[in-house]
Amino acid sequence: MSETDPDPDSEDEDDVDTDAAADTSDDESSSSALLFGEYNTDELEYADPSTRRYITVTPIAHTLGRHASKQFSKSDISIVERLINRLMQDGQNSGKKQQATRIVRDAFDAVHARTDENPVQVLVTAVENAAPREETVRLKYGGISVPKAVDISPQRRVDQALKFLASGVANASYKSSTSASEALADQLTGAADYNVSSYPINQKEELERVAAAAR
Repeated sequence: MSETDPDPDSEDEDDVDTDAAADTSDDESSSSALLFGEYNTDELEYADPSTRRYITVTPIAHTLGRHASKQFSKSDISIVERLINRLMQDGQNSGKKQQATRIVRDAFDAVHARTDENPVQVLVTAVENAAPREETVRLKYGGISVPKAVDISPQRRVDQALKFLASGVANASYKSSTSASEALADQLTGAADYNVSSYPINQKEELERVAAAAR
């Protein structure tokens, strides 16, 4: 073989090294995307298949309203940002996105310190546990209004769970020494453990109890 002829073994080694380098760079880029720079959002477990489609988890906590102009596109937003937006719906906190984000971040740190678990997983479990399956509507027959139990769509179930979490935070922190982040951490851990005394689980049980009586 002449000196100018390429060595086939050297070509194979170069190809393997290039592929390995590409795989390594892909792994580094995927592992570097962490929520708040700390929490992994990839390996999460979902116990409720009905709400799995509507609980989106991404490492982005602020999408700058890119989904606001499309109907029902809220399900494409990360569940963490949806919780942040729900905390702002109180009249006292309207428009304070950075403050609400800081509350959620501090609450996640408190949850991680208490349970030594991924707080994103705790949030997903809390939303699944606090999502009611039935509610009541009012049907009018002539001049009489009659309550009727109906099933709740999976998307509305997630909406109701976030509402219960935010309402629990507002009730626990209003005119109290408990900070909003501590109150949110209490609500998340209580709902994730299915503690009936926690506000989200209590509201879910009450809503389903009323619906069961109206069947």
